[in-house]
This record gives sequence, structure tokens and C-alpha cells, in this order.
Amino acid sequence: MLSKNQIKLIKTLAQKKFRSQHGLFTVEGVKGIIEFVNSSFQLQHIYTTQPIFDVKIDNFTIISESDLKKISQLRNPNTAVGVFKIPKKASIDTTNLIVALDDVRDPGNLGTIIRLCDWFGIKDLVCSNNTVDCYNSKVVQATMGSLTRVNVTYVDLENFLSKYTSEIYGTFMDGETIYNSELPQYGILVMGNEGNGISQKVQDLVTKRIAIPRFGDNFTESLNVATATAICLSEFKRKTI
Repeated sequence: MLSKNQIKLIKTLAQKKFRSQHGLFTVEGVKGIIEFVNSSFQLQHIYTTQPIFDVKIDNFTIISESDLKKISQLRNPNTAVGVFKIPKKASIDTTNLIVALDDVRDPGNLGTIIRLCDWFGIKDLVCSNNTVDCYNSKVVQATMGSLTRVNVTYVDLENFLSKYTSEIYGTFMDGETIYNSELPQYGILVMGNEGNGISQKVQDLVTKRIAIPRFGDNFTESLNVATATAICLSEFKRKTI
């Protein structure tokens, strides 16, 4: 049985300020937990209703379904909740293609973009400080384990870009069609906020404006940022194979 203090601690991890304070975050579901256990992330503890993990784990506690519901952030809890330590900030490899996010706020979008980075071999994802926290439980769930293989770093994005010496690509409605653009093996690809796109101060630092052309007859204002990221990364990789 979980103590009131344990329940209180795990529940507070739903909020960013407490994740930062304690240096902890949660992963829910057996598959996701195993991904993190088999990675460089450090496990603090697993709380599970069934001893069903194939990997050797010593620090776990069997709990009741009612206790699982108390600590889960899901409407329908999935067997187990793992508590992991937030890793120390890692260095960014500027010799490869980097994706940068300018104030992306939706957890589902960030989680999907992290999965896309994993799929297309992008090792570094750089986020503005106002981008949603990658250790938000909804983001963690959406990454499906890809967070263990992508280095996500939060920075003052304007400052970071101002010091970068190679091409900085940004997606705009009036940019050069990405299908005609020469795309390098390294550089920075900036993707903007869901409603406002790339902020003006970041726009001023972009050296190459690109666009995904619209082929449909009906007017659609823009693409979802995760969808646009998928198309852009596919083109970058296709042209540099």
C-alpha cells in the first residue's frame, strides 16, 4: 500500500514546477517503462499492479488498482507507473541537422515531433523556453519511448540561433518550395508555434525561408506543426542520402 506522502509526491509530478523541484517525471504503461529502463535514464521506482516486467528490476512495489488510479495521470491507468530521474543537460552536436521549436505548446505535437526526430535520425531537438516541457506526461506518452533516444534541450532560442554559423531554415507560407530547395546534411530547421508560426525575432535570424506548397483547391491556412515537421525532415533526408 502506498503512503500518503508517496501518493502526494507522485501526483505533484503532473506539474512542471514540481518535476523541476524534485528532478523526477513519470512514465506510464509497461512498454513505455521498459523503453526507459533499457535506456540511460535512471529509474527511481516502479509502482505496478502486476509483476509482469521481463527485465530485471529490483526497485518496484506491487500496488492495488485503487492506488494506481490515485497516482496515474491517465483516465484509464495502464498497469504501472514508473518514476524516473530527469537527466542532466547534455551538449548539442552542431555538426548534424538540428530541429528547433519556437514556442510549440501542444503536448501531442511535441511528442510526435520527438518521435519524428527519432525516426529520421535527428539526435538533437532544441526548444525555446516557452515550448511545452518534454517531461509532461502527455508528451512522454506521445513519444512512445523516443524521448530516450533524442536529446531535448531548452534554450534561449534567439541567443542560440544568433551564435550559429551555418544555415538556419524556417518554414513560411512565402518561402521557396522545399521540393526545389538545396538541403544540406547539417543546419537548423526551425518550426513555429501552432497559431502564430515563427516569432518575428526568430524570423530575423532565419537565413533560408522554405515552404511546403499547397496543391489543393480549397484554402487551408496552414499545416499542423508536427505534420509540417514530418514533410520537412523527409525532404532533408531524401536529398542527403
